[in-house]
Amino acid sequence: MNTSVIDNPFFVFVSNYLNHHQIPFCNAMYKLCGGSFAFVQTEPVEEERIRMGWDDKVRQPYLKLYYREAEECAALIAGAGIVMFGGCDDESYIVKRLEEGKPVIRCSERLYKTGQWRAVSPRGLRKKYHDHTRYRKAPVYLLCAGAYVPSDFSIVRAYPKKMYCWGYFPETKRYDLDRLMAEKGWREEYRRGIGEAAGRKDTEEAGRVETGGRKGRIPYILWAARMIDWKHPELALEAARYLKSRGLSFHMDMIGGGELEERVRALRTEYGLEEEVGLPGFMPPARVRETMERADIFLFTSDRQEGWGAVANEAMNSGCALIAGHMIGAVPYLIEDGENGLVYRDGDREELFGLAEKLVKSRELCDRLGRNAYRQITEVWNAENAAGALWELCGRLGLIKERKPGKTAAGAEIAGGFIPCAPAPVIPERKMYALLKKEKKR
Repeated sequence: MNTSVIDNPFFVFVSNYLNHHQIPFCNAMYKLCGGSFAFVQTEPVEEERIRMGWDDKVRQPYLKLYYREAEECAALIAGAGIVMFGGCDDESYIVKRLEEGKPVIRCSERLYKTGQWRAVSPRGLRKKYHDHTRYRKAPVYLLCAGAYVPSDFSIVRAYPKKMYCWGYFPETKRYDLDRLMAEKGWREEYRRGIGEAAGRKDTEEAGRVETGGRKGRIPYILWAARMIDWKHPELALEAARYLKSRGLSFHMDMIGGGELEERVRALRTEYGLEEEVGLPGFMPPARVRETMERADIFLFTSDRQEGWGAVANEAMNSGCALIAGHMIGAVPYLIEDGENGLVYRDGDREELFGLAEKLVKSRELCDRLGRNAYRQITEVWNAENAAGALWELCGRLGLIKERKPGKTAAGAEIAGGFIPCAPAPVIPERKMYALLKKEKKR
């Protein structure tokens, strides 16, 4: 593999910034393209993201910074064989390519995160026509980063039969699965390591106390996100209060911070959950993953504004039994309800509480869902498969001559029918919950 970007890369990915969720896919594309790949970053990493542990000093060999090398980056975008465009509100980066009819592969989360009723706005429709609909017959294609994306774009009649399943692909870790599952669960010895963010040494030593099984451990529940309104941290606390009222033993950690952090701390006290719920604050991404490796259950309580939710990939890769709201973009693509995770209707507290109780009471169910979740990520929804599938799609579309195989139909069985770069079905919002709960085999 080449060690630097060539002068005229064949494939260019343009987005706001390169983060730890995108690096594995970019690494895979760089390798697949034989070094003929560049990532053009259009803006510096936000300060809030840096506080969360994102690295603003990432220097991959293919990284180019538009805000420092504007002319060079503009030339890369104009001259590339294929440009993948995502994460930018500013269309100016690709206007010239679009005008010249050169191939563009868009990658987008949903248009109407706060409600499809917004599609009635005349001003909004004019912009959607200008940016998307008028390219219905042009070599412009859409990678749908979330299962609700096709429905949103179908409203504005954009990309007919040119939409494909996509998502985010954080680092995929490979474990000794039996050992990973055997070491899950909360031990009191973990409290100091988590509470003080003291590094992994303490938790590894605690984990070796009983390497042959899980005797003495209680179910370990994890929640990790920014503490903002649409992530709904209050639902995790309410679930913990419910579990405690049922007399169940468990421990929950809520990793993160934000504008609702003080409210979360106040609710923890109000609900009498100081012993059951830990609030360690933000952790670097690597520390979050280490904590996931010990967690039995992961609560994902975001609402429809969660366009994808890469934390779902990470929790599933870590063998967690995932409980997630059905309007989260990643959920229909990643989760088969009852097979590799559990889905509740968005906003239905009682269903969420019931699913949490079900898992806390059944170590066997946690183990089965966690193992299947791990397979979903390691065998299908990962960066290497996504890069191969995208390359194969480009071949099918006639954008490249050389074709390399993506994931086969066998992988589709694990993924419940949704695999990277498969044609993305247009599923109305109102039908998605019923589809997830009752029609797993389409």
